[in-house]
Amino acid sequence: MIATPDQRLDALRGPAPRMHHNARTLAALENNPRCMLRAVLDASGSDKAAIAAHTGYQAPFGQSSFALARGNVFETMVKANGCAELLRVLRETLQLTLPEVGYQDLNDVGGDGRAESRHARTTHLLTAAARGHGSDTLYDHPMLRLVVGGHPVFLEPDLVAFRVDDRFHVVEIKSFPIVDDQAAPAQVRAATTHACAYIIALRAMLAASGIGPESVSDTIVLIAPKDFTNRPTGAFVDARKQVATLTRQLERIQRIGDLVELLPEGLTFDLAADDTGRPQRPAQELAEALDQVPATYYPECLNHCEMAFYCRSRARADGSLDVLGSAVREQLGGVDTVTMALGLARGTLTPNDDQVEMAVALRHAARLRVELHNSPGAAGAAS
Repeated sequence: MIATPDQRLDALRGPAPRMHHNARTLAALENNPRCMLRAVLDASGSDKAAIAAHTGYQAPFGQSSFALARGNVFETMVKANGCAELLRVLRETLQLTLPEVGYQDLNDVGGDGRAESRHARTTHLLTAAARGHGSDTLYDHPMLRLVVGGHPVFLEPDLVAFRVDDRFHVVEIKSFPIVDDQAAPAQVRAATTHACAYIIALRAMLAASGIGPESVSDTIVLIAPKDFTNRPTGAFVDARKQVATLTRQLERIQRIGDLVELLPEGLTFDLAADDTGRPQRPAQELAEALDQVPATYYPECLNHCEMAFYCRSRARADGSLDVLGSAVREQLGGVDTVTMALGLARGTLTPNDDQVEMAVALRHAARLRVELHNSPGAAGAAS
């Protein structure tokens, strides 16, 4: 009997319960769409944190309690009194005309906080608004749903979706500061990639009612403290590129059967836990199973993937240039490994026709390094 893709994915995970996606894990998909290992682990619902820990490469993820508390306080202030501060930012800072405002709190439905009930209410209200019915413009904590790899995932944004000029917008409320109209690029990117999942989910919800994707803007509204105060300010962020990348990655997971067919028969990441939940499988055996799936590592993976330390060790063992970052990889086009780069720089490796110019540049850089190292100033600094 030939196993279906779902059966193969279940076998990869083993008897452990399926790990469900959230906005953070979906955003991680956008950060490294080429990684087959990440795609397979996510599609199978495997516990990446437990797998990494058992192989000896646990990644220290998680937001500090101080940052969480600050974020909750700031969000509460922005949304207080029917989102009064948010409305001020939309009107004053972003110059948006909102003559009439209707506020809907979707944290629960008449005391019913179940995800299914909140999603049904969210669907009813936003679909009606998209068709021109109702006067609501602000939706606090709408409950969205997205199908990932054949499994529904509920997404509860820490944001407000608002409708203006016949389009919905996603608002990300973050507690990192915008100083002199600038924010830390890494933090803005993280906020943007989280919001992309909400945009895609909102478009999917409306599409089920025949409403086109143009009804949801791919420009995100970022609300954050101004300078080093708690006074909110706002900025627009273009998320078209990230939305397109995440959409392609989600489609890739939908076609995960094609990737699974490339894997060896009998491959599993099952931790083989005993009755107490303690993994019994030898760590080396699990690592050998992981090594059978191609992985793509970049230094940025350390910020968002539980498997990053494992993949970095694997890339280093392979001599991959990926451990040095995408900038170095692009500069050394045609050079595949660190060993090859060092061989060309030292003149111990004969370059092929495509590597001649790069070999000259590497040998020149090597000579400059030796000269700098042997200069009197370098010797004095060393002493």
